[in-house]
Amino acid sequence: MHRLLSKLYSLIISTLFLTTSVFAQSGIAISQEHPQFWAYDGKPTLLLGGSVEDNLFQIGGLTEQLDQLQAAGGNYVRCTMSSRDEGNVWAFAQDESGLYNLEAWNEEYWNRFENFLQETAERDIVVQIEVWATFDFYRDNWDVNPFNPKNNTNYDHHRTKLDTVVSTHPIYTENNFFRSVPSQMSLFKVLEYQQAFVDKLLEHSLEYDHVLYCMDNETSVTAEWGAFWSGYIKSIAKEEYNKTVYTTEMWDPWDLDHVAHRSTIDHPETYAFVDISQNNHNKGQLHWDNGLRQIQRVHQSEQPRPVNNIKVYGADGNKFGHNNQDAVERFVRNVLLGAASTRFHRPPSGLGLSDTAQAVIQSMRLLTDAYDHFSAEPCMHLLSQRNENEAYAQAVAGHTYVVYFPNGGEASLDLSALADEGQLRWLNVLTSEWTESSKIAAGTTVSLSPPGSGNWVALITK
Repeated sequence: MHRLLSKLYSLIISTLFLTTSVFAQSGIAISQEHPQFWAYDGKPTLLLGGSVEDNLFQIGGLTEQLDQLQAAGGNYVRCTMSSRDEGNVWAFAQDESGLYNLEAWNEEYWNRFENFLQETAERDIVVQIEVWATFDFYRDNWDVNPFNPKNNTNYDHHRTKLDTVVSTHPIYTENNFFRSVPSQMSLFKVLEYQQAFVDKLLEHSLEYDHVLYCMDNETSVTAEWGAFWSGYIKSIAKEEYNKTVYTTEMWDPWDLDHVAHRSTIDHPETYAFVDISQNNHNKGQLHWDNGLRQIQRVHQSEQPRPVNNIKVYGADGNKFGHNNQDAVERFVRNVLLGAASTRFHRPPSGLGLSDTAQAVIQSMRLLTDAYDHFSAEPCMHLLSQRNENEAYAQAVAGHTYVVYFPNGGEASLDLSALADEGQLRWLNVLTSEWTESSKIAAGTTVSLSPPGSGNWVALITK
C-alpha cells in the first residue's frame, strides 16, 4: 500500500511539473533547445513576416491583413506605437481648445491597440512592439505631438526643458525627451507622463504571451535611455504579472561593427535578444558578411540569443535606391544566416505584404519546414567556383544542404560529409513551387546550377 501511494504521489508530482513546464513555455519564449531561435508554445519557431504598415493597430482592414499573412505562412508583425500617419489617433484626450491632457486617455487609441493584440493572439502571430516611435518626436511630427509642451495642459518648456521646435533629423538627438531618465537629465515631470504611457501600454500587452519589446526605432540616443526602459518593462512584468518578457534596442548604424550595437550584443543582462534590422540597408555580400559576423558572435557567446530583423528594406522606386530584388535577397539571406526572424518593411521602403512578399514568405516556410532548420549553420566554406553574391549555403553537416542562388549562376558544393546518396530538389522562391527530386552523388564535390534565372534554392537531403 505504501509503495502504491508513493508511485501515485510521484505521478502527481510529474504531472504537475509537466503542466508547469508547458505553461511556462506558452506563447513566445527563447527556445531551450535552440536558444538562438524563438519558441512558440514550446516549439522552435522561425518568425517570418511582412505588413502594409508598421503601426498595424491604427489601420483599417486589420483582420484581412493578418489573414493574408497567416495564409502565406507568416507569423510576425511590427507594432510601432506611432500616431504620425493620416487617420491615426494619439494616446491622449484633447479638450475643446485642441490641447491634450496627458492625464486623460484617448480610449480610441487604446481600443485599437487592444483589438490588435487580440487579433494577432488568435492567429499566433508574434508582435514586436517599438515603445518609442522615434520619428514621432522630431520635425513636423513633434509639432503636433501631445508631449510637446505647446500641445498639452500639463507642463511648459521651462518646467521640462523640452523645446517646442525640433527641426532636425533624429540622428542629431536634439530632443531632450530622450534624456528624461535619472542617469541623464532627470526630467522628472516628463518622465512621470512617459511612465504613465508605458504603464498603460503594459496594462494591455502583459495580458498576452505573444509580444516582444523593442525600446526604439533606429535610435541614436545614449544607451542609458533604452536600458532604463528595458529594465522598467521587465520589472513591471515580473512584479505585477510574474512573467518574463523579452526586450531589445534597435540602433541606427548600418555597420553592425559600430560600437553602438555593443550595447545590445554584449549585454544579455539588459536585452534578451538582438535586432539587426539596419543591416538590411546593405546589399549583396556585404549584407551577408556584416550579418554573419554578428550573428555568429551572439550564437557563440556564453549566452546565445535570438537575432531579429523586424524590417527588410527594398522596393522598386523607393528613396533608398533599393529594389524588389534587394529585398528578396535580404529576406532569404537572413534565413540562411540563422537569424531568428525576418520581416519585409512597409511600402514604399519595403515590399510589405505584396504578392512578391507573400510568395517569399511562403517559400521560406516551405523550405525551413522541409529540414531541421534549427540545427543548420551557414557553411560558405563548402562552396567553391562562386562569384560574389552568386550563392549562399547552409547545412546540417552530413545530412542536409541548402544553397541559395539570387539570380541563376553556378557553384560547386562539397558533399564529402554526405555518406549516402542524396536527393536534390529546387524551390522557386517567387512562385513557391518545388521541382521534382533527383538523385545526387555523395562523398564528392558537385556542381549546382538552378533550373533558370531568378531566385532559386537547392535543398539536398540524405
